[in-house]
Order: sequence, then C-alpha cells, then structure tokens
Amino acid sequence: MEKRVAIIGAGLSGLLACKYALAKGFHPTIFEAQDCVGGLWNHTIESAKLQNAKLDFYFSDFPWPSSVQEMFPHNSQVLNYIQSYAQHFGLLPYIKFKSKVIDLDFVGVSNEELQIWDLWGGNGQPFGSKGKWNVKVEHIEDNSIKEYVVEFVILCIGRFSGLSCIPEFPQDHGPEVFGGKVLHSMEYSDMDNAKAADLIKGKKIAIIGSNKSAVDLADECARVNGAENPCTMVQRTVHWMLPSVYIWGVRFDFLYFNRLAELLVHKPSEGLLQSALAFTLSPLRWGIAKFVESYIRWKLPLKKYKMIPAQGFLQDMSSCQILTLSPNFYDKVEEGSIVLKKSKSIGFCREGLIIDGEAQPLKADVVILTTGYRGDQKLKNMFTSPTFQNYMLGPSSSTMSLYRQIVHPRIPQLAVIGYSESVNNLYTIEMKCRWLANFLDQTFQLPSIKEMEKDVLEWDKYMKRYAGKYYRRSCIGALHIWYNDQLCKDIGCNPRRKKGFFSELIEPYGPADYIELTQS
Repeated sequence: MEKRVAIIGAGLSGLLACKYALAKGFHPTIFEAQDCVGGLWNHTIESAKLQNAKLDFYFSDFPWPSSVQEMFPHNSQVLNYIQSYAQHFGLLPYIKFKSKVIDLDFVGVSNEELQIWDLWGGNGQPFGSKGKWNVKVEHIEDNSIKEYVVEFVILCIGRFSGLSCIPEFPQDHGPEVFGGKVLHSMEYSDMDNAKAADLIKGKKIAIIGSNKSAVDLADECARVNGAENPCTMVQRTVHWMLPSVYIWGVRFDFLYFNRLAELLVHKPSEGLLQSALAFTLSPLRWGIAKFVESYIRWKLPLKKYKMIPAQGFLQDMSSCQILTLSPNFYDKVEEGSIVLKKSKSIGFCREGLIIDGEAQPLKADVVILTTGYRGDQKLKNMFTSPTFQNYMLGPSSSTMSLYRQIVHPRIPQLAVIGYSESVNNLYTIEMKCRWLANFLDQTFQLPSIKEMEKDVLEWDKYMKRYAGKYYRRSCIGALHIWYNDQLCKDIGCNPRRKKGFFSELIEPYGPADYIELTQS
C-alpha cells in the first residue's frame, strides 16, 4: 500500500509537519506558492518584532543562535531562524517552490459510502481506504498545471494571510465613497519597505483595528511621520496589552502557563471533581485576572486615553487577543505621533472616517484596515467537493469542527495544522505535528466519528464560555497544557512532564518539557 503524503505550505506548520513525517520514514512533498520558506514571516512590516519572548518561542530541538540577544527578535531574525531550521534538518529538497495548490479532490469513495462510515476513513487509520486525494497544482515558473495523487494531505496554509476580512460598514458609507486610498494590512505587508514607507510618509494615516498588526503599523507610521502627521488608530473593541512579561514582579507565565492556572477553569470533557474544583476556585481565577488588569492600568495611561477594555483579561487570554506592547508605544501617544480613538460604528466619507460622537470627520489620506483574515473561508476554498467545503466551514454559530484541532471527523485522510490559535503558536504547532506523525505511523487509532464529534462539541462549549464572541478563533491559549495532555495520552507518553508535585503544579510549561516524548 502506497503512503504518499502532500503538505501544503512551507511556513512553520509545513516545515514541522515535514520534519516529523520524515522522522517516521515518510517522504512527503511540500507544495509552496512562494519561492522561499517562512510563510507570513516573509510578509511583515519593517518594524515588526516577535510578540512572544524568545525564551518561550523556539523549536524544541533547535535553539536560537547565540547572535540573537534581543528578548523580542526582529522579524528578519525570526525569518533567518526558520530558514536555518529548514536547512539544518534537510527539509529544502522536499519542497516544490512556486507551486500553488489550487484544488483538492477526494476520489475513490462515494459520498454515500462516506456517510455510512463509523470510523474515520472507514478504519480509524490514516491509510487503508480506497480513497485518494487529487492535488491540482499551478507551477508558477513554467505556467503549467499538474495533478498529483497522494493518500494523505496536510493543510498548513495558516490563517493570517491570503484572504482578508473586510468588515461591514454603514450603507453609503463604505470605502467606495472615500477620496483617499484604502488597503488591508495584508497589502501593506506585501510591499517592500521602501514602497511602504513612501505610501505613509507625510500623509494622514488612519488605522482601523486593535490587533498586533494595528499596533505595529501605528508604531511604524509614528516613526516615519512623528507628531507633525500623527497616525490615528481607531478601535471598535479595545483589548488588553501587556507592557511587560512581569506583572507586579511575577513572571506572566507563572500566572497563566502552569497547571495551577488551568485548575481554575472548566475544561472540555472534565470529570466531576475537576468541575467542582474549577467552580470552587473561581474567586482565585477572578483575582488573578484583576491582579493582571491592575498592573496594566497602573503601568499604562489607559484611563487618560479611554482605552480600558470592557471585557475582562481572561476573555482576551482565552481568545488569544492579548499582545505584548512595545516599550515606547504610549510615549508616542503622549508626544502626539499616535492618536487613539474608540468607536463602535465606523463609516467612510470623502474626507476620511466618521467616528462616534465627533461632529467633524477624521481627515485621512490613507486608511489601513487591520481587521484580520478569513482563515476558515480559505480552508473551505481548497476543496472541490461542496460537501467537504460545508464540512470544513461549518455553521458560523460553532467553532471549526476539528478533532484535537487537527482532523475533521467527516473528511478522511486529511489534517489541518495551524488553524487553531495559541498564545505561543510555534510550541503548540510542534506538538500537533508530533501527534500527527505518530498517527501517520499508526501508533494509535482515532475513536469513532461520533466520539470525535462529541469531543469537538465539548471544546466548542469551552471556547464559547471563555472566549465570548471570539469563539470562532478556536484559541487554546488558556488551556494549552490540558490540550497537550490529550495529545500525549493519544501518543502513549506520560503527560506529566515535571519532576515532583509542586513543580508539576507551579512551574510553567513550555517547549523544553516536550523535547523527549517516550512512549510508556
């Protein structure tokens, strides 16, 4: 039986999937639309830095080079690190660059047969069914289209690129009525540094959004234009931003990245004792969130600029909406090179933007939308089959139906890596790829389709409970240890990675804890 594996995308997810598949004896082919590895790290604005501390963001078996001294490395250093990883582990020969996958078609099994399967793929295994994937690829270099047949597909196309999310604006007040230029941050990031600087230099810039891209862009505009041409950042929803990795002298990961923190929240498929414990400890959960909020409000002039979030810190943590602020961001606000505004409703007029409570429009020459991406729609568009498209997208009222945040119970012989979010994406992506490599090697078998769908529903309830309206982001940031526990149990290794009861309870978990995963 052939066991051909195709990986789509050569970003962090694709490289890790390839490395761990190779370690199990497979010879995957990576199809990458660009001419280089690194994914979105090839498309960042000039001033962007890693928002995770270097100590927490690294490949478990490939440390940062000693030449990188910064706690938050520059985007060029991150890209070099990723490229070095691909070279060190010999991944480049497995990559077909400038090869864009435009279609995935599952053949060999009828829809009627798929519907009656009790087990994923008919047998709960990655291989063995009659089905195969036809992968249609556009080779950009010679302008040809070819089809490849494989038994398993790993989608590593990411969710922060490719398909921008454009919000709805009031009728007759959309971008089309604006006299200046409107673009998404994706378009801005695709520009070379010189062209991007020329676009914003000497102009009135307005940024719509409140995520990391918005903050980075505001920083960049302030650096280029100063207070003479201030950049205005307009936010519908204000989120909590960390000014430091220390909160009142306590490292942040001791507050949220250990088992004690996870005891305080209700978990998917938890037992009665765990549920009772989470309920009993809920005052402590509230107290830790207020402890963090009090430090942020003391450290940053949020009240002065009316930037205190309406939601609690735990919700932002549980929806992966927190970010680490650059040290001098509010200095730029104080000097007037960045202006902060909050408005539930935002509309366009010829001169600029219409903001809640302001009689005059906010005048602008350029408006940049940092309003996210449609990662779910991008995944849906990969499939030929309308049935698979509907399965993957799912209803808007639920999270994406991925068992272990990796496989869809109704789409056989395919895995998705990199859609669900975490506060430290590299760390969780690597764990997913190790789980997947073990599954491909048939170390374990998946449960029945109904059992998987039941587990997906439990995670859906958790995300709606703690992430609020942002449940669709599928964030596991506040529960990453519990999530990794499930992966470890599937693989057959001990999920308890520390030595001693108190170390297990108090010490933060990170990549170093999972370097060696030995089966019990």
